[in-house]
Amino acid sequence: MVGKNRKTQRNEGEGNRTAARRYNKAQQEFARSGKVEEKAREAREASDGPEGDALREAELIGKRHIAEEDPEVKR
Repeated sequence: MVGKNRKTQRNEGEGNRTAARRYNKAQQEFARSGKVEEKAREAREASDGPEGDALREAELIGKRHIAEEDPEVKR
């Protein structure tokens, strides 16, 4: 949250409802923006282009971490 002091942020526990509402609103606005087809085309071109291998590798790495704890998290 930009401009918010850590002391004023309320911990919402498991599942941040405020962030979820913000995300859902942004997704709805994007869907109504008329840019979905354009962005899908751009993604397809990137996937088929020179950066395609790097994108597929990043996807595989992300999928491997779905059920794991983030290796960057130190406890």
